[in-house]
Amino acid sequence: MSTDHGGPVAVLVGTMGAGKTTVGRLLADALGVTFLDSDHAVEARAGKPVQEIFVDDGEAAFRVLERAAVATALDEHDGVLALGGGAVLDPDTRALLTGHRVVFLRVGLSDAVKRVGLGAGRPLLLGNVRARVKMLLDERTPVYEGVATLTVDTDGRSPQEVAAEVASGLRRLDTLGLDAPSPSGSGYSTTAPGSSGYSTTESEER
Repeated sequence: MSTDHGGPVAVLVGTMGAGKTTVGRLLADALGVTFLDSDHAVEARAGKPVQEIFVDDGEAAFRVLERAAVATALDEHDGVLALGGGAVLDPDTRALLTGHRVVFLRVGLSDAVKRVGLGAGRPLLLGNVRARVKMLLDERTPVYEGVATLTVDTDGRSPQEVAAEVASGLRRLDTLGLDAPSPSGSGYSTTAPGSSGYSTTESEER
């Protein structure tokens, strides 16, 4: 499974708690490709953890590094790529996503709060975790929807179920020959009930 233009077979977007890292690894295994988290790419460039970048250099410096890391990954990585939660807020990054298979892992407030716990290690969750998560969801969800080729709901579903649904959705896109979002920006959307079971050990998404 690949796109005509090269680059990742799928780019996962969504807010923290959506399960991008957990689902991304499962999806990569299912497709027989490698997995890359943009936060890890940023850390490799900076030589220190994301949390330290925020503390030492500030969010603006992190975003500069993130923009460069995402651009490189979109050009060079041919597996599954998971983007940090705030990466798509950058207009240049959104432009680079054009033509890529972008999968929005949608999560509701309740499930997102459960999955991120108390927000330890997440610089953007200082203070009231529930209020901060709600703010991020309200701010970012329309942006995720605008870049998405495929939208998959994750509430009440295990990472394995979500990964299987994403893989199925990607196969449908292959059959239909679709790469870019629909004009409305909503792309394809899937929903299904299932059991919960997200790990809280996924990457510290920003």
